Amino acid sequence: MMKKEYLWREIKSYLIITAGLASGAIGWTGFIIPSEIIGGGLTGISSILFFLFDIDVGMSSLIINVGLLLLAMKILGASFGIKSIYSVVVFAGFLSFFSNIFTEPLVSEKMMAAVTGGILSGVGGGLIFTHGGSAGGTDIIARIINKYQNISMGRLLLAMDGIIIATAYPIFKSIETLVYGFMTMAVIAYTIDLVISGNKQTVQFFIFSRKHKELAEQIVYTGKKGLTIIPAYGGYTGEDIKILMVYARKKESSILFRIIKSVDPEAFITMGNVMGIYGEGYDKLKIRRKKQKPLNEIEAEL
Repeated sequence: MMKKEYLWREIKSYLIITAGLASGAIGWTGFIIPSEIIGGGLTGISSILFFLFDIDVGMSSLIINVGLLLLAMKILGASFGIKSIYSVVVFAGFLSFFSNIFTEPLVSEKMMAAVTGGILSGVGGGLIFTHGGSAGGTDIIARIINKYQNISMGRLLLAMDGIIIATAYPIFKSIETLVYGFMTMAVIAYTIDLVISGNKQTVQFFIFSRKHKELAEQIVYTGKKGLTIIPAYGGYTGEDIKILMVYARKKESSILFRIIKSVDPEAFITMGNVMGIYGEGYDKLKIRRKKQKPLNEIEAEL
């Protein structure tokens, strides 16, 4: 039973990653590249090579990514590496395939192409990140940094992509191209953050029920969620009561509501958004380490 659940979870993960790769490839080949907008990342570098030497975008992207993939497998582990290899190969294939289909931009207005292409690429990138994959390039570098530092993935990508876009200016000698490139990458970064934060958004439940024992069992064994039972005193009824405190991903809230309704339809429930949950079963706490000052500097300040 566990093997079947794991297999289905992996298949679902790869299907979502594939959908994200297709979305990103369409964003680049259908809107960004044919509109002669230079984006960031290794796809941006591949775009420059395409405009200068007419080299296939997918092929150059695949070749450049090989070294970074080897680095990612060493630092982030084999599991990440396997999904990344799949992502890079499939993304390169999608880039080559769609670039032959979309010979002209799907929209004529350049700003619309930048925004639409950025949204499609950002949604694709967010789906890929949340399921442990990577389209390669600066995505891999951002993932490595994010493992050790609690820095937004979108901000990391935006910083690295800015350098790549700025490097392209001496080649094209166009301020407009530069501006559209930064606009596109800002949209991509913002969309990636929206997708990732939406997937990780957590909620807090306070459940007041006279059937708290039965409800707690159902939440633990059926809902697969931990909880805390808090003793309390009813200010109006004067009765001793128990409050169930439960944390869950926002996408899991419908499961908890169904459990509560089936056990005690008259239960009183409050639900609120939580900025973040750190610990076992949720996000890891990442603290940026500061360089410790030497003893003589501390004494001098005193």
